[in-house]
Amino acid sequence: MKLSYLVVTAFLASAMPAMAGQCPNLMKQYEDALAASAADDATKAQANELYEKGKAAHEAGDHATSEADLGEAIKLISG
Repeated sequence: MKLSYLVVTAFLASAMPAMAGQCPNLMKQYEDALAASAADDATKAQANELYEKGKAAHEAGDHATSEADLGEAIKLISG
């Protein structure tokens, strides 16, 4: 029983950095899209709010929410 617990714990610990690795890529994609965007100020403000929420979620360890918010911000700013 202890061995199976250790195996599961090791697996989850090794998977966390891989999941967290997507968020910085999405943040970079957003920053690049924002720099090239011709969106109006209201759309940029809305996208930036989603970006900030996604960034905060990443920092809190909630990578699923972070990816969702950052992805939505990228879609919004890319028009």
